[in-house]
Amino acid sequence: MATKALLITLLIAAAMAPALAVDYMVGEGEGWKLKVNYTEWAAGKTFVVGDNLIFMYPAEDHNVIQVSGADFKACNKSGALRGPYNSGNDKIALDAPGKRWYICGKEGHCDGGMKLVVSVEAGAPAPAPSSAPATGSLVWMAASVAAAFSMVMAF
Repeated sequence: MATKALLITLLIAAAMAPALAVDYMVGEGEGWKLKVNYTEWAAGKTFVVGDNLIFMYPAEDHNVIQVSGADFKACNKSGALRGPYNSGNDKIALDAPGKRWYICGKEGHCDGGMKLVVSVEAGAPAPAPSSAPATGSLVWMAASVAAAFSMVMAF
């Protein structure tokens, strides 16, 4: 019986869990380095406000600089909007919708392909604060509890 109660609790918690931010390791297993196609890496990914980019690299070899679109095209590090980040393990929050451009500021690295552009979507709007749950939320919660209970009782 305790197992059924635990299962019900887990099902309810999973059903009610909000979508969480995603941490994207830039370049996946390759990390942030030369000879990686970051345009290809970013293709098909949906970046939303609240997500994070994680740049992993040897700190002595590379860095990360956020630049404008024009500076990205020109590989111009002097117009840095943010950075340089140089820890080798940089977590950069995507805190607003729009395009973000990143380059490596080490000599010749941006021209060698160490550059990334991502489009950040606004994502779902945050719900308005409330002192009590909305009626629709209560109905949904009751339906979730009933469904979980019926699944457990079928065991």
